[in-house]
Amino acid sequence: MSLIISVDGPAASGKGTIAARLAAHYGLPFLDTGLLYRAVGMGVLARGGSLDDADTAEAVARTLDAAQLSDDARLTTGQAGEAASRIAGYPGVRAALLELQRDFAAQPGGAVLDGRDIGTVIAPQAPAKLYVTATPEVRATRRWKQLTARGDAIAYEAMLADILRRDERDAGRGAAPMVQAPDAVLLDTTEMDIEAAFDAARRIVEAARVRSGL
Repeated sequence: MSLIISVDGPAASGKGTIAARLAAHYGLPFLDTGLLYRAVGMGVLARGGSLDDADTAEAVARTLDAAQLSDDARLTTGQAGEAASRIAGYPGVRAALLELQRDFAAQPGGAVLDGRDIGTVIAPQAPAKLYVTATPEVRATRRWKQLTARGDAIAYEAMLADILRRDERDAGRGAAPMVQAPDAVLLDTTEMDIEAAFDAARRIVEAARVRSGL
């Protein structure tokens, strides 16, 4: 059995940072699957299309080159996050990206993936599953600080409203909704800094390794 680590959870919970650090710690390849959906959303807008157009979104998803994702600064913007949340519920988009994500998870030795449906849909066989969350207010504060430090002008109240809207959309969509897998360990980072959160995540993974004999 390979060491596949799934890290799911809502926006700004810390799951991306935790997943990246777990990958570095265990020497495993890492995929932020949210970037796939951000790239599709921004690709639709780059074509002059509408985020309400499921067919265009699916067409963009089917031509996506995952190798280009890490070099595109546009994918870290608030606009990209909103676009991703808008198109992520389209079954055609999710189907187009499904094989790419599953192939990444199936690499020899394992991999770390973070997203919304890794432990439930992409890699339900993963021996180590985390569901990382925090209160909406804390998550909104984290994202607000991140964006304002970069020069983006956004009010905290607007950021909180955006977080709540995305949570509702991600959890309520019909295709692969955001939900904690039954065998995932809940990690609430509300009162944690990143060092404490990573240490807790590492201990969860180590316990999973012992259980699965890895």
